[in-house]
Amino acid sequence: MKIGLVGYQGSGKSTLFQWLTGNPSDPSLAHTTQAAMAAVPDPRIEQICKVYQPKKLVQASLELVDTPGLSRTHEGSAARLGLIREAGCLALVVAAYDGSDPKADVASFEEDVLLADLEIVSNRVERLRQSVKKPRPNREEEQAELTCLEPLVEILESGTSLRDVELTDLQMKYTKAFQLITNKPRVVVVNTADDEENSDRFKEILADEPTVCAGPLGLELELSKMDEEERREFEEEMGLVGFDQGALLRTLLDASGQFLFFTASEKEVRSWLLDKGATAVEAAHGIHSDLARGFIRGETFTCDDLFRLGSEKAVKAEGLMRQEPKDYVVQDGDILHIKFSV
Repeated sequence: MKIGLVGYQGSGKSTLFQWLTGNPSDPSLAHTTQAAMAAVPDPRIEQICKVYQPKKLVQASLELVDTPGLSRTHEGSAARLGLIREAGCLALVVAAYDGSDPKADVASFEEDVLLADLEIVSNRVERLRQSVKKPRPNREEEQAELTCLEPLVEILESGTSLRDVELTDLQMKYTKAFQLITNKPRVVVVNTADDEENSDRFKEILADEPTVCAGPLGLELELSKMDEEERREFEEEMGLVGFDQGALLRTLLDASGQFLFFTASEKEVRSWLLDKGATAVEAAHGIHSDLARGFIRGETFTCDDLFRLGSEKAVKAEGLMRQEPKDYVVQDGDILHIKFSV
């Protein structure tokens, strides 16, 4: 799933992109998108490696997409917003320095995306209203779609985001192709001044947002270019509290409806992304399609049991390694061994 980085011009959105991915923003792509991968660090991976001492470690990565900065005059916003529709989750970057008002920027963005989604749904509703007046083979299907979409027009017109309402299965079916922005989960990232002493205050300022993270993105980008010891000394000298890059990436992971599971052996320890609610056979397919086709069972145990007992052998001895079928719903922190036939 793609994570779309969005924000108004000058918000620090491209700074966030560079800090998380290590890829500098390309000026030639200022009017389109730029994508790069960001490995998701997780403290459990280090602990698993201590147990298995693997020859290789591979961390799962999120795909981050930097999108063109939006204009506060709303000029060209529709085209720019169209570029973020493919993203499954948004990171909305707002500035909070030099007189910037992060709350006003969040409200302005909400207005922009509500209008953009309203235009798409309204246009479809108008076409359907005209179409169902004519005798057509698929008239009943079109009438069903119209019945589902008309209430959504009213919701958007009232200024309510679709992520704040529970859509029916049919509404989700008929709006899937629209990739509506107000139906996407999002994290607000507040780009603070370097000398901000209370980043947590922005969680109160933006209390209507379910997930808010705050920190000085420009400073963090500069600090990321230092070696670890030099950075630590600088932070101690200046009395800085670092903006945890790994925690932010895990927040984006969680907001996007994904989590990590692991495969582990002396050869390789690896973390994998998986959608919440996905099954063991879906996890197997994410590793390799052959594992899903020949799936027999998933030998499963938890990181917590591994860390508590100290070895996979001890986990087995305690009877904590489970034999799970295809439809087992994988949990965050599960370690899987997929057994399959060729």
